Amino acid sequence: MNIAQFIDHTILKPTTTLAEIEKVCEEALEYGFAAVCVPPYYVRDASQVLEKRKVKLATVIGFPFGYSHYKAKRKEIKEAIKDGAEELDMVMNIAAFKSNDMAYLEKEIEEITNVIKENGCVLKVIIESGVLTNDEIIKCCELYKHFPVDYMKTSTGYADKGASVEAIEIMRKHLPSSIQIKASGGIRTYEFARQLVDAGATRLGCSAGVAIVNGEKVSEGGY
Repeated sequence: MNIAQFIDHTILKPTTTLAEIEKVCEEALEYGFAAVCVPPYYVRDASQVLEKRKVKLATVIGFPFGYSHYKAKRKEIKEAIKDGAEELDMVMNIAAFKSNDMAYLEKEIEEITNVIKENGCVLKVIIESGVLTNDEIIKCCELYKHFPVDYMKTSTGYADKGASVEAIEIMRKHLPSSIQIKASGGIRTYEFARQLVDAGATRLGCSAGVAIVNGEKVSEGGY
């Protein structure tokens, strides 16, 4: 399996430098990764390095906790698209979900998907599966399957628990085929990456993409 084609080469730590952004972009081009995922502050810089080549440019919205107002998220998305982002990884409002405010979440996703589709971009909704029960993951699937979401994504990488095979299997079972799945958080080996793909993931968010492709050992920590 060419695992590189599934990987969103990711750098989202708050101390990220421009030199590091340039490095991950060059690595993505060299290894043939699906995309790079960078902080919103660096989208314009990454766009200049990638120059609309085959590697897609992604950024995060409402990151990492998701509880900013959907109007703020909508503004973030518009600015990111203006700067060159093609894919937007948005954290759902987990606080609203835990409070069972489904009406708010429906309004949020309606507002966000309207902006996304107007601009022909890709939306990945991060549900932070590591802080949800299996029933709550299913509830997320039941909500988002009614909207034009491109991917459901497991994690931000900032919760104690990241991607799991079990979460991917649940999502794949309860989502329509039109919605793909992105696994992220704690993916540090080729073996685990392969397991996630076999379970149904079609994208992998990894800060250790190069090491995974090269079969190198990766230390704990990171996205």
